[in-house]
Amino acid sequence: MEPTTPYEVYAVRYAHNAAAKRSGNFLGGDPHDGPMPLDYFVWAIKGPDRSFILDTGFDAAMAARRGRQLLRCPSEGLRAIGIAADQVEDVILSHMHYDHCGNYDLFPKARYHLQDREMAYCTGRCMCHPGLRGPFEADDVTAMVRKLFDGRVQFHDGISELAPGITLHHVGGHSKGLQVVRVFTRRGWMVLASDASHFYANMEEGRAFPIVHDHEATLEGYATMRRLASRRDAIIPGHDPLVLARYPAAAPGLEGIAVRLDADPVAG
Repeated sequence: MEPTTPYEVYAVRYAHNAAAKRSGNFLGGDPHDGPMPLDYFVWAIKGPDRSFILDTGFDAAMAARRGRQLLRCPSEGLRAIGIAADQVEDVILSHMHYDHCGNYDLFPKARYHLQDREMAYCTGRCMCHPGLRGPFEADDVTAMVRKLFDGRVQFHDGISELAPGITLHHVGGHSKGLQVVRVFTRRGWMVLASDASHFYANMEEGRAFPIVHDHEATLEGYATMRRLASRRDAIIPGHDPLVLARYPAAAPGLEGIAVRLDADPVAG
């Protein structure tokens, strides 16, 4: 039975990496190398009386450290669509890579929703290997441990219903505990993929992004998302600038900043 009240869903762009190339966005490279920049987003799920945020991005210090262009604090983009970060009570973390779990002080009232496997992964023996711990930051991980001891973390194992019309689904692949979010909207069920597919091309061509914990799980994750979504164009990748081109601005003046994902895609 489908929920009766659909959610509004937004993608809020906060950073950019203009230097990225096609060869760096597919496991095994790409024979047609050239520019293929990444955008960085946080996502907002708005209900009639409650909002949920998916991922929290990074700050200016991390942008400088990682060589990324910070366009705005994620809280500014959220404010533009009517969400005060300091009033948000639920934050979903798709995984614990640096570009998805920073900005610790922006959400002081929030409970964080995380897969058991992701916390075990980023605090366990796999972090002994530089090749696996590279996308993580020690400060991000220890900040999450502090939230845990403050009673602000809720763990999930596999599939969980967070609220009517919102479910969390572990897919793994890119990171061991990566989860995607299924949301009921006026266009049916939408899947916010985050890094389960960085670009439309990753899932459409069956070619994984090169940062990967489990290649098989990544490929199976594409199939899982297709089963969860009502339609193919209702799967939203995590870093693709095409998202801004395919969906309308959330409001006049927010072009290039925030788009409305539950609206009909832009023609052409």
